[in-house]
Amino acid sequence: MVDARQAELWACLHGVMDPELDESVVDLNFVTKADVDASSRVHIEFRLPTYWCAANFSFLMADDMRRAAMALDWVTGVSVVLGEHMYADKINAGLALGLSFQETFGVEADGDLEDLRRTFLVKAFQRRQVALLNHLTATGHSPETLTALTLAELHSLPVDDEGDRLRRRYLERRDVVSAATDEMPAFVDAAGSPLRADGFAAYVSGLRRVGVNAEFNSALCRGLLSVRFDLETPFVPKARASA
Repeated sequence: MVDARQAELWACLHGVMDPELDESVVDLNFVTKADVDASSRVHIEFRLPTYWCAANFSFLMADDMRRAAMALDWVTGVSVVLGEHMYADKINAGLALGLSFQETFGVEADGDLEDLRRTFLVKAFQRRQVALLNHLTATGHSPETLTALTLAELHSLPVDDEGDRLRRRYLERRDVVSAATDEMPAFVDAAGSPLRADGFAAYVSGLRRVGVNAEFNSALCRGLLSVRFDLETPFVPKARASA
């Protein structure tokens, strides 16, 4: 049973995204341990590409992992440990006590974690939207057709395998900006306003910059991680190595 639950845990963590890159923390090689003990407690350890990643960003990712694991109905408790980071001791202490970012850092806290989470979710929405729009226009769908679609019509729109993958990813983030009921427009901007055919080209062009920046950051993070750590050797956090 433990092996099955550990596999379920890894699958669960695969759905946790690096908030800036919108890529799985598992695929990015951030998670170094995800174990389940005999009491159904989960133990997660992770690392980041640089020692100085922002405290709020680091805490947000840890909190997302904790939330994802706690959503599994058999989990009795979760510990998340960040290793090799300038704020690791403070972040790990706060996580162990179940504290919020503000409670952990007090007057040092820079902004609200929920505001940061929403900022990154909106960026993910934009990145996924432009990827889908680019694919649909490349396969022959006009701006007039796309901007007139409802969500129900987008769900049933005939697409190829890649289009279906991009559509599913976009729909996962569609409700970030506005209600996502069947009769609502399929494509809206970050404010929830329907896209217009006459401004479609300029809108898509603007969003492409979001995608390019994210792709650059993704390549940079992967490169920094590979230089900083031996990715073939299991990572041992300092606290455990010195115990």
